[in-house]
Amino acid sequence: QVQLVESGGGLVQAGGSLRLSCAYSKSIFSSEPVIGWYRQAPGKQRELVARIMRDGSTIYADSVKGRFSISGGNGRGSVYLQMNSLKPEDTAVYYCAAGFVNPTDDWGQGTQVTVSS
Repeated sequence: QVQLVESGGGLVQAGGSLRLSCAYSKSIFSSEPVIGWYRQAPGKQRELVARIMRDGSTIYADSVKGRFSISGGNGRGSVYLQMNSLKPEDTAVYYCAAGFVNPTDDWGQGTQVTVSS
């Protein structure tokens, strides 16, 4: 099991930037989990934004490629999501999720990101 706490959300104008943080903790006897950022906008399904694998490789949703960057993990205890060139359609609650076999076994409480036009 992984405990996750997100922070860094807020209100920003279109074109601005935000950096989200996900502090995670696990048993010292466990390997490193796979950690990802997801978001859910009002009336929409939760979607994957970015994920960082154990080997440090990353995947991104097409809608955020070139604008968002995920980093951290690999024993550091935190994963970050740098969000640049934000758009109103990026407005959502952003969640951090982690797992050892299923990458969405455990979830944080979420942090609100609002991008004004």
